[in-house]
Amino acid sequence: MVMDIRAQLSMSFNLDKCIGCHTCSISCKNIWTTRQGAEYMWWNNVETKPGAGYPLTWEDQERYRGGWEVSDGNLRLKLIKGNKLRTLASIFFQPNLPTIDDYYEPFTYDYQNLFNAPAGDDQPVARPKSLITGEFMEKINLGPNWDDDFGGSPLYASNDPNLKGLSDSQKEMLTKFHKLFYFYVPRICNHCLNPACVASCPSGAIYKRGEDGIVLIDQDTCRAWRFCVSACPYKKPYYNWATGKSEKCIFCYPRTETGQPNACAHSCVGRIRTVGVILYDAERIEETAKLPDDKLVDGMRDIILDPFDPKVIEAAKKAGIDENWIAAAQNSPAYNLFKKWRISLPHHPEFRTVPMNFYVPPLSPILHQAKADRGGTFDPESTGFFNEIDKMRIPVKFLANLMSAGNERVVVESLKKQMAVRIYWRRKRVGDISESEVKKALDQTGLTLQDVEDIYRLNSLATYKERFVISETHRESKTTVDPRMMYEKRGTIGFGAKKKEFIGRQW
Repeated sequence: MVMDIRAQLSMSFNLDKCIGCHTCSISCKNIWTTRQGAEYMWWNNVETKPGAGYPLTWEDQERYRGGWEVSDGNLRLKLIKGNKLRTLASIFFQPNLPTIDDYYEPFTYDYQNLFNAPAGDDQPVARPKSLITGEFMEKINLGPNWDDDFGGSPLYASNDPNLKGLSDSQKEMLTKFHKLFYFYVPRICNHCLNPACVASCPSGAIYKRGEDGIVLIDQDTCRAWRFCVSACPYKKPYYNWATGKSEKCIFCYPRTETGQPNACAHSCVGRIRTVGVILYDAERIEETAKLPDDKLVDGMRDIILDPFDPKVIEAAKKAGIDENWIAAAQNSPAYNLFKKWRISLPHHPEFRTVPMNFYVPPLSPILHQAKADRGGTFDPESTGFFNEIDKMRIPVKFLANLMSAGNERVVVESLKKQMAVRIYWRRKRVGDISESEVKKALDQTGLTLQDVEDIYRLNSLATYKERFVISETHRESKTTVDPRMMYEKRGTIGFGAKKKEFIGRQW
């Protein structure tokens, strides 16, 4: 079978290490979205889970109609209802768009009043003022990351779409105050292999770059139809009300082109982010996106190619991929976490956009039960670690809804491997775990001693160059053409003649 090999920059997030400080969000905001019309945009945001997210309940595609669905054996945008003419008839009004109330009305404060207020008996206050209208706001109802740390709030946690299918007892483990546990999920654009935003744009303004897979919006071509906002299930394109154009995360390509990491990843306090190159077979995108929900994660792993395979290396060189990019793929943390060690997972693969950012699911404490025969005291911590995963404070079902289209098997596999790493190092550093338990843990997970050492190093001790394996873009060695045209000539999904029938036919 002929392979159509492409290179893709990919970011991985270790959710066990995210402390929810929002340094990533602020660094992104300060660089990219401080302009008029972009005040409400957060290309990078950090959400508390369980929680409603930003914009509110963005994961509910029954409401927003984002992503793809399989219909009669074919992929089609959920946004398209009936025939194309009916969809085009709604081009001037889209009922599935988030409103400013779903994001939040951006505001600042009248700080000058603190300094210029006349002398009086009361302390002057800084009233909130809208950044859109310039008028004072009587009441602030929402803000960016408004549900931050409100995991147990009945208003936010109970509205999390990922709670679907959980039992009452499982929901209690996440939402009841005395059992409350939550974690953080940073989000940027996933720069998908099968991007719904690209397929939905009537103007053809959105494209996926050939050299690194980054999805961009051509500001000269954009006509602000905003279909990209509706079609993206992650709600990462935004409408700039001042310029009349759509905007989105650009994966900091001015930085990555010179080998520098993204601003959000570079500034991360917890060092939870890694960035690397992966090689994939573009010929298999359509068949991967059509897979049943329980096979999507495995299908995404299959589409990613082994950068050490001589046949892959040869095909990559024929496709015009530079040797330094192949070398970067061989040292890529994204490849190791997702494909080699099978620890990281995609974000909502059931949207069928084949997202290219991955998450290491968090381990969580064991929820102990008070025993009547022990006088109401809690059980001591068990040494049977693998038998306790189903008792963790974050139910496996919840993580599966978030990261594996409901496939609990791949989530358990990831958690067990992370636990095996901890068991190994507990034995090595503390010595209160037997060697037989370590051997059992490694045998059950299929990890080698070298794997355990490497996983630990990447997640705990990795240097700057180990976390960010990004090759410079050698434009001087390529034909001087528009990158969008270069990608079209290579026959990529959405623009190439071979694949145009698949995605391009939406318009």
